Amino acid sequence: MTRLKLTNTLGGALEEFAPLDPSNVRMYSCGPTVYGPSHVGNFRAFLLGDLVSRYLRWSGYKVMWVMNITDVDDRIIRDLGEKGGTLDELTAPNIARFMADLGGLRIGPPDVLTRATEHIPEMAALIARLLANGHAYKTDDGSIYFRISSWPAYGTLARLEPGAARQTERVAADDYGKDDVRDFALWKGTKPGEPAWETEIGPGRPGWHIECSAMSMKQLGESFDIHTGGVDLIFPHHENEIAQSEAATGKKFVTTWLHNAHLQLSGQKMARRVGNIARPADVYEDGYTPVELRYALLATHYRAPLEWGDDTLDHARAALERLSTAVAALDAYEEDKADDPDLPAVLASARAAFALAMDDDLNVSGALAAVFELVRDLNRRVDVRSLSSADAQRAAAALRDLDSVLGVISVPDTLPDGAAALLEERAAARAAKEWAKSDELRDTLAAMGVAVEDTRDGQRWRVVGRVSDG
Repeated sequence: MTRLKLTNTLGGALEEFAPLDPSNVRMYSCGPTVYGPSHVGNFRAFLLGDLVSRYLRWSGYKVMWVMNITDVDDRIIRDLGEKGGTLDELTAPNIARFMADLGGLRIGPPDVLTRATEHIPEMAALIARLLANGHAYKTDDGSIYFRISSWPAYGTLARLEPGAARQTERVAADDYGKDDVRDFALWKGTKPGEPAWETEIGPGRPGWHIECSAMSMKQLGESFDIHTGGVDLIFPHHENEIAQSEAATGKKFVTTWLHNAHLQLSGQKMARRVGNIARPADVYEDGYTPVELRYALLATHYRAPLEWGDDTLDHARAALERLSTAVAALDAYEEDKADDPDLPAVLASARAAFALAMDDDLNVSGALAAVFELVRDLNRRVDVRSLSSADAQRAAAALRDLDSVLGVISVPDTLPDGAAALLEERAAARAAKEWAKSDELRDTLAAMGVAVEDTRDGQRWRVVGRVSDG
């Protein structure tokens, strides 16, 4: 096991990670609210959970990673009133799009991906516990609120002043006649035209905050190790999760809270309500690939704001080309000679440097520096032919091992339709020294999105990100 240290939002200190159960790390990530397609900024948060999960597994831990899908909340109800139909009909296209985007970005999938509407009984049971111990109360319309005055520790995560009344858009939207301006809705009484469920606490629907508490505890237990999300969720959502969960169970809810900084466009947080959003599909329409988007979102430390623009993606493309080209060269390399005696130490040193960086609060910039230092060294050894064929295989495996954390290497096994035949034709043209025909075929392949390079080990190809439109 590594000596991983993480900056815990709860207290703000860099702490050595020690799971409650050394045999099984339990982690929860706040997923999308599916009233519309998720934007690129959302996926930075989802990638944080993926990076933590991958690195923990790489470090030798067993991990149980849970992510939720919020498929009922005020905004979904609003859209339902405007468009009609059922909850499932409204949310299904956005859930399908989200799942496709997860796959394209190589995120997870999480071990459990669960929906709020699948946990209504658990939410009601949790609220019943809060009513029984005096931390919640019911209003005349059947709504139920958490009594913040009953929880002196409220505000610890967000570092609020004791007794501070702080409103946000979502808290204000939950106002159903509560006793205290700070109190938040756990359960909302029935209203005409809104979906409702019959439960042990009466008819109605859940408030936003109770959903994550009930889902996470159902899947991971009343106490677990890591909870991730964007900084915009610290207050009120995660603050409320802590209050209602710990008030119900009497136990510490989460040991370590991790929050990623915003992705910014023109200096503003990327958000639907600001109107400056870009969705993954928009990025792909501009000619970039999902793995280039993944790298661009991943390459900046999760706690640092990320300014978004085409140059962000262009830098990602250049870095990935270097990395994938190096792996392709190693895959194609053949040299019948003795093994390079220095190589094992080089690979071990790179792995240690990578782990040292990641152990420092997931310092992915330092980890990438270790990867590209290794790439430089291996490229040099390939150029001077100091490696054996077996060495090249070991080196490529070492890069893929590091990439099991990063998830960014692209050395495709398949070609676009028709490209394989053109590559064979080009190889034949070069063998016949038909250089003009060889160059013409190379240009045709480039227009198809296949870059071809001639090396001592033969013709080498890779699929590139931007395909020429002619």
